[in-house]
Amino acid sequence: MMQTDCTYVTYDETGYFSKIVSDYLSGNNNMKPFYEHEVSVAGVRAAIQNRRLFNTNRKLLVQVLQAQYAGLEMAPLLQQHIQQLGEDNTFTITTAHQPNIFTGPFYFAYKILHTVKLAATLAKELPDCNFVPVYYMGSEDADLDEVGTATIQGKKYQWKTSQTGAVGRMKVDKAFLQLMTEMRGQLGVQPFGEEVVNLFQTYYTEGISIQQATLGLVNALFGEYGVVVLVPDHPEYKSAFAPVLEKELREQFSHKAVSETLEQLSKHYKVQAGGRDINLFYLTDTGRERIEFPAFTLEQLLDELKTNPERFSPNVILRGVLQETLLPDVAFIGGGGELAYWLELKKVFAAAGVPYPVLVLRNSFVWVEEKRAEQLADMGLDLADWFMPMHDQMNKITRVKSENATSLEQELAAMKQVYSTIEDAACKVDKSLHQHVQALRTQTMKKLEQLEKKMLRAEKRKFVHEGERLEQIRKELFPDNNLQERVENMSNLYARYGKEMMDVILQHSLALEQRFGVITIR
Repeated sequence: MMQTDCTYVTYDETGYFSKIVSDYLSGNNNMKPFYEHEVSVAGVRAAIQNRRLFNTNRKLLVQVLQAQYAGLEMAPLLQQHIQQLGEDNTFTITTAHQPNIFTGPFYFAYKILHTVKLAATLAKELPDCNFVPVYYMGSEDADLDEVGTATIQGKKYQWKTSQTGAVGRMKVDKAFLQLMTEMRGQLGVQPFGEEVVNLFQTYYTEGISIQQATLGLVNALFGEYGVVVLVPDHPEYKSAFAPVLEKELREQFSHKAVSETLEQLSKHYKVQAGGRDINLFYLTDTGRERIEFPAFTLEQLLDELKTNPERFSPNVILRGVLQETLLPDVAFIGGGGELAYWLELKKVFAAAGVPYPVLVLRNSFVWVEEKRAEQLADMGLDLADWFMPMHDQMNKITRVKSENATSLEQELAAMKQVYSTIEDAACKVDKSLHQHVQALRTQTMKKLEQLEKKMLRAEKRKFVHEGERLEQIRKELFPDNNLQERVENMSNLYARYGKEMMDVILQHSLALEQRFGVITIR
């Protein structure tokens, strides 16, 4: 059985999150115009009140979900959750992601399990309501370079196929199957390696669509926790969204709403892309084209919308509006980039007449073996130091472990005092000497600071062994100088510890506390 501990740091301490996210988490006044509800139980309660005023088509939602799950084994809690979605006192906690092959980066699992933890927490806090965790599949995304890649212990598995269009509609082919053969060679030596590869092979079978395979895989991994998967690429879902689609075609309302927000937001933050005049794609089995005038006429588009609504696919500006139209959602869990987009969209939701949810930054974790944590501690690095660039880490290690002084901090302070005394004396003789003394002080301080850097650099050469060890540890914790969760796939950890690792993630997941977790494996 896995023995783990988890310690938490603030997102600010990691240095891996943007100012817009940092200010959102801290409740900075600059951010308040761009969201509706605070991240709290009170905020969720307010979102529920707004949601009650919106006519969610619950009957349609339940019918399509039941048809979608036909043929898949459904855990009792999942069945219960789908039934509950038909009840007016049931609300969803949703996260969204593309159908990355083999689940993609590790945070895919963190996001989904965060919905489980938050739903369970809210059920206790607000017992008059039911809360259902939902994974909303971004299956209409066409970025195969991103969606078609998984990295396991630094080895990149990339699906190379001639298929085009929405990745969710693409079919598993022989090139895809070959990836799993290679994967077995890498993972098969681990205790649960065969199990995880067999799991992939159960759902990624030749000829099946990626969205259907992802549905099966996510259900196998998270169905027991009651996670509902929603695949929005469905004619009836798009029919339910048709009023918003028509409004966008006629008025291009979303671009106007986003443009107003970006003008305000850009005064304080670097903003994301502002979308296009029409934030929709035309979707076929082999393509996803931008809808632009005059390539299409309005009359053609409106006729097509009536007969084939499934061919209309929202881009990032309207994707969330579709999600919140279909689901009785009160909280959306997303990563830093997603939250930055959503903070642009409050006016889009208002213009569409769709409730805006509580925005929750997804949980983040880094996994470390106990011996690695001990090695870092022996080097003199505290937990917050782990996230520093390696150059700064080596400077601290050198200062902590060196027997020689490498800092001229006291000398620099003393020199400042000396020049202050000189300046007083010189100015009594002639006040015009002030600038000359200032220039001398600046020149001297600069040379002393250069000397300090040379001393530190020379001393660092004595700690080559520590540098090599640190570099190896950083490859595990911060591959490519990025967060582990943004690069590594979950299958390496699964192969070593089995599906139990999902329970560990859930155990250490926070609900609304918004902190970064460091999981130590004992």
